[in-house]
Amino acid sequence: MSFAIEVEHLRKEFKAYSSRSGLKGAFRDLLTRNYKVVPAVNDINFNVKQGEMVAYIGENGAGKSTTIKMLTGILTPTSGHIRVNGMNPHKERESFTPTIGVVFGQRSQLWWDIAVQESFRLLKKVYKVSDQQYEEHMGHIIKTLDLEPLLDKPVRKLSLGQRMRCELAAALIHNPPLLFLDEPTIGLDVLVKLKIREFLKEINQKYNTTILLTTHDLADIEALCDRVIMLDEGQIIYDGALNSLKNNWAEGKEIHFQFMEQVSLNELQSLPLPFDASWEYDEKDQTYIAFIKEEKDHISQLIAAVIAHYKIKDIKIHETSIEEIVRNIYDKGIV
Repeated sequence: MSFAIEVEHLRKEFKAYSSRSGLKGAFRDLLTRNYKVVPAVNDINFNVKQGEMVAYIGENGAGKSTTIKMLTGILTPTSGHIRVNGMNPHKERESFTPTIGVVFGQRSQLWWDIAVQESFRLLKKVYKVSDQQYEEHMGHIIKTLDLEPLLDKPVRKLSLGQRMRCELAAALIHNPPLLFLDEPTIGLDVLVKLKIREFLKEINQKYNTTILLTTHDLADIEALCDRVIMLDEGQIIYDGALNSLKNNWAEGKEIHFQFMEQVSLNELQSLPLPFDASWEYDEKDQTYIAFIKEEKDHISQLIAAVIAHYKIKDIKIHETSIEEIVRNIYDKGIV
């Protein structure tokens, strides 16, 4: 089995300095500083197979970006073992860098004051991409991401959505086998997000590109990834299938009903059901919501019982979102 990323007992510590109080303390700080060692990433292990699309998630400060910086060679680990594309990212930077693409949502790899296509040409030279490779590969990317109208514009004149599409194209100029995406859709509108997700799925299928995605947009995870690695306080608390995460931590289903006639909560709560169901009324949407555990045929039994007694105008089944599942895990502790 070929692994794009191998991580064993990875640890990264930082020194956190504290200031003493008062004038006397300030003078003492000039001579000696108080500090404590804080582990940002604390003894983690995981592998990512070639061609996988993996979500690497956690709350702010959990250690996601620190991990990405170590995997890309920006930071040196305090201890542990990393192999990315068969190389040590920090020690073999010259041969390693051309094998990865990186998109940081908050940082640009494009030159701010020159036209987008000039940035692309400079990166083409940096990565030693031939004219033929560039025309074939980038021609397709530019068309797919709808970048033609942007090529002559300086980066500083692009909107956030336009810039992020160009950043993604720039990261793929050399068609790397591994792509790191750190919050690639942050602040983007729905249509741009959809375009980027579809493009990422396409390059994964076409080139077997491995993608490690960190994001707070859990719709990105549902759209792109089958596997989730969840980090909390520098430690991995879940590594497995997205479906298993849903099945183990989804607290049930919500079934939303709108009725043709007047109905009371007491009547709905008195419906003959062989399982527990709790009801709420949403005044804003004028909808009655039933909360049930997702077991066997509970949904069909509930709907059948309601239809037998009332005329229904509309019905919707609400899946527990990944965001709610993640919140449940953080609220209740380690998996």
